[in-house]
Amino acid sequence: MTSFDTSPQLNVGRALLALAVVFVMLATTGWTALHSHRAATPLQASLSSWEHGRIHGRHLPDPDAAPARLARFFTSLTAQERARLAHRYPLAVGNMNGAPIELRYQANNLALVQQRKVERKRMHDLRLSALGQREAGRRMHRYESLTHKGRHILAFDPDGSGRIAEVIGNLQKAERVSVVVPGVDTDLLTFQKTNRRYTAPVGMAKSLYAAERAASPTTPTAVIAWADYTAPAGLGIDSATAMRAEDGAVRLNAMLRGLPGDAPVSLFCHSYGSVVCGVAAHTLPRRVTDIAVAASPGMRAGKASHLHTSAHVWAMRNATDWIQDVPYLEVGGLGHGADPVSAAFGARVLSAQGAKGHAGYFEPGTESVLNFAEIGVGAYRSVQCASDGDACRAGLSGAAAAGRA
Repeated sequence: MTSFDTSPQLNVGRALLALAVVFVMLATTGWTALHSHRAATPLQASLSSWEHGRIHGRHLPDPDAAPARLARFFTSLTAQERARLAHRYPLAVGNMNGAPIELRYQANNLALVQQRKVERKRMHDLRLSALGQREAGRRMHRYESLTHKGRHILAFDPDGSGRIAEVIGNLQKAERVSVVVPGVDTDLLTFQKTNRRYTAPVGMAKSLYAAERAASPTTPTAVIAWADYTAPAGLGIDSATAMRAEDGAVRLNAMLRGLPGDAPVSLFCHSYGSVVCGVAAHTLPRRVTDIAVAASPGMRAGKASHLHTSAHVWAMRNATDWIQDVPYLEVGGLGHGADPVSAAFGARVLSAQGAKGHAGYFEPGTESVLNFAEIGVGAYRSVQCASDGDACRAGLSGAAAAGRA
């Protein structure tokens, strides 16, 4: 029987060699992408139309203006005028941070209906391959499911693999808001799954919402399944760098600053989603009280204090998660830094008992999702720490924390 040396020094050496080879390949092929001329995406076309639009003889405001300014603009309009804008510019309004939440739901529903018609035509387009027609059919059915009664779509962009966000619960009345930030291979078609449903953003959010309701039945909560960034596809270069996370962090911050009210917000970041949350941390609005990561490959920081956030930083990982075998380092932009569950990192380390593998943290009944729920409702004294004792609860009160403006 052959014996293999699995010493930590050799493993790190192999990891560094692999990273060096990848870095050389990138350097010789060029760390750039060629962008060919392409037609405007549906969202870009809607935004362009908005920018040329008028109301009462005046130009419409910049769609990228501060959420507070856009909120004041919409407040100045009648209900009929707001509805008219949603019908005329559905994708622009549906993705506009600062637009009224119910109006965004309405606009995105209209946009989904429009895109469903587009995909239905593509299903029978003989210029497409059989594979392309099947892909159109999958997207058409996904759009149809997203328009079902009771669904609240906060953001929607059909371009490429697609981006989307959905609200579970009543966001306007919530006293606590949770945001699920997923990782690799997240797009429109994987946003919701029939099999292994709790490994997809919608299932994660629904499981967390149910656990929060059970943890504190009198606390109105809302959970956002946030897949409104372009996640890496598979475990390639994109997932080993922060490029996708940097764009995601900008989008995450923009969404958070456009949320109504002032309820405290908790972020629950899975796998590569924890990289997004780590990059976003130093610019998060102060109403974000908690950043909890599971199955993290790193948060682009050497220590929790280096995130420069006032939010509590929590971390968990179960014993069967393969992510523990990745090299926790960063070399030349590759890798994501220190292990968030290590003692040296300084996060509050939670129990993930019951969770299995890399994607099992939101499975109902697991200690991982129960811990997330306690954080989500602010019941910090009820969380279960990874080790004996109450080290992860030290210095925290038992009552739900108030939001920090």
